[in-house]
Parts: sequence; structure tokens; C-alpha cells
Amino acid sequence: MTNERLRAAMASGGWTCATLADRVGVDTKSVERWVNQGRTPRRDTAMKAAEALGEDAFVLWPGLRQSGRARSASPELVALYEQRADLPVSAITDVFRQAHHRIDVLVYAAVFIHEAYPRLNEMLRDRAQQGCTIRVALGDPDSPNVRQRGEEERFGHGIESRCRLALMHYRPLLGVPGIEIRQHGTTLYNSLYRADDELLVNAHVWGANAFAAPVWHIRRNGSGGMFDTYAESFDAVWETARPVEEQ
Repeated sequence: MTNERLRAAMASGGWTCATLADRVGVDTKSVERWVNQGRTPRRDTAMKAAEALGEDAFVLWPGLRQSGRARSASPELVALYEQRADLPVSAITDVFRQAHHRIDVLVYAAVFIHEAYPRLNEMLRDRAQQGCTIRVALGDPDSPNVRQRGEEERFGHGIESRCRLALMHYRPLLGVPGIEIRQHGTTLYNSLYRADDELLVNAHVWGANAFAAPVWHIRRNGSGGMFDTYAESFDAVWETARPVEEQ
């Protein structure tokens, strides 16, 4: 997962990986990993780099906000974002693009992905052609649970129209080998975006839209951890979901 904020800050100031590495006293490869792999440097190094770039270190590397205790208690936790609005859409599309075996999406609508990245269907179709199994579970706009969620986040009937719009976005993928779209009527406590062993979890908060709720990026580290808990939750919802038929 690339760090687009860091890339933009470096470009704005005319910094290269080599010059920034020289300024903060690390090797060039380390800076390349910060940019291209989304690695988070040590706190003191991050502070030096942010000072050189004239940026906030916690904006460049949101994972720095995690306490040392939290990191040691959960080796699966890669990064924590205070709001989904802080998460660039590329963080989601990049993990999808790198998937080789499985992509799972569990949402009510999440139309923001197609709006920010119109080539999403093309990328998913390419992943499927490369052998990736793709499952997308969207909210059923006629479900009382979906309508209840709309009332809770104070969008009223807006969420129902967003569910219908989401299906319009994904409908061209119906019938593509390796891709299945279903609609569910469950109460969602999190939206899930999985690509192989990478998982982005967008919490749902009563009274707030999902863009204002936290997101945590976790990576599978053995079995029986947080990743598997969410993966099993997806499978349970998927079993209850209704396949969308081609028209």
C-alpha cells in the first residue's frame, strides 16, 4: 500500500527518496519503502522527516498515533485512521490491485470508491481474469436494517438510494467469471475491504456516516486473530445474502 500523502509532500517540496534519506540519516531504500510500501518509520525518524517536509508527522503516518502498548498487543494492526475521510481511496484500490487469490467487499453502498476511482470495475475484472475470486456484498435497499441505518446516520432515505446506485456501479460485472455480487439485509457493524491477507475495517458509529468513523488496517498474522474474526463475519453474512441476477 503506497503512502500517497508522503509522495505528494515530497513532490511538492522537490524531495527525492535520496535527498530525504540523507536529511534524516537513513538509507534511500528505507524512504522508498515508506513511499511505495506504506511502511511507517520509527517515531523519531518520522518527526525528522516531517520537519524537513514541513508537514505533520501524524498526517503523513497515521499509524504513529497508535500507542506502543496497542501495537505490542495486536501484531496484526498495521495502521489506524481516526476517520475514513483520512484514508486515501488509493489505500483500498492498491490492496485490491495487489490481490492474487481473494477480494471481499462487505458494505451497504460505499459509492465513494467508484466515484473516486472510476476504473474500479476494470481493475476487478483484471484481477478476476488473473484467477482472483471476488465477492461483493451490497446492502439491500428494501431491508429494514438498511433503512434503520439510514435513520441512525441521519441520512434518511439517502442510504437506500446509495445502495441502488452501488448496484448500478457493480452491475456491469455480473456474469464475469470469478466475480459474484450479492445483496444482504443484515445489520452491519463494520464495512470490510479484504484483499488476500490485508483487511481494511471501517467501523460504523451511531449517528455518523461511515466517512466520519475510524478505519483500521490489519494484516493476518497466524490464525485465530482479529483478521480471522472479520473474515468469518464476512462469510456468515455472505451465506445469508441474495445473489443479484443478470438482467
